[in-house]
Amino acid sequence: MRTGERIIFTAEEFDAARPDLPDGGRWTELEAGHVVALAPPDGLHGTVVLNLGKALAGFARPEAGGYACFELGLIVARNPDSVWCPAVSYFLGGNAFAEADHTLTDTRPALVAEVASTNDRRRKMADRIAAWLKWGVNLVWLLDPATREAHLFQPQRTPQKLRESQILHGGSVLPGFQTPVAELFREPGWYKSPAGMK
Repeated sequence: MRTGERIIFTAEEFDAARPDLPDGGRWTELEAGHVVALAPPDGLHGTVVLNLGKALAGFARPEAGGYACFELGLIVARNPDSVWCPAVSYFLGGNAFAEADHTLTDTRPALVAEVASTNDRRRKMADRIAAWLKWGVNLVWLLDPATREAHLFQPQRTPQKLRESQILHGGSVLPGFQTPVAELFREPGWYKSPAGMK
C-alpha cells in the first residue's frame, strides 16, 4: 500500500519484489514495511557462514527436525511487516527441512546466527540481538570477523564472549554441539585474503 509518497510493503510483497532489486535483493530486508539495503559483505562473511554451515551439518539430526537455513527471510513483525534475513537460522521440531525450500517464513528458529561483517550490520547488532530474544529465539550467536570472537546470547542468561582459543557451544538449545571458535574464521586453502588483511 502507499502512505503519502512512501510505499509500504507486506512481507509477501517484499518477497515477491526482491528478485527485481539490485543483486536479486540478496542484501535487503524489510523494516516496518520499508525496504532496507545492507552493504554487501566481504569474502570473510561467506567463509564464516560456510564454516558454521559445515559444523552444523555435522551435528544436524534430521530425525529430530534439526536443520539449518541460510539467509532465510524471517517475518519478525506484522502491521507493518518486518523481515530479517540472518546468516543462519536453525530449526528444531516439525517436519525435517520444512523451511528449506522457502524464502520467507513466520516460523521461529531455535537458533539465529549473525555475522557482524559490515559497519551497518555492526551498528544495529545490539538492538537486533535483543529483538531476536524478545521474538522468541532461544539462542543467538554473533560471529565477529574483525575481532575473531563469537558471542553467545540466551534469554535470562549472561552473554558470553568467546575468543579464538575457546569453544562455541549450543547451550541448552543444541546440547552436544561444539566447534572451535578459530575454525569459524579459518579461510579455506584456496582462498587468498586481499593485501593487508589477515
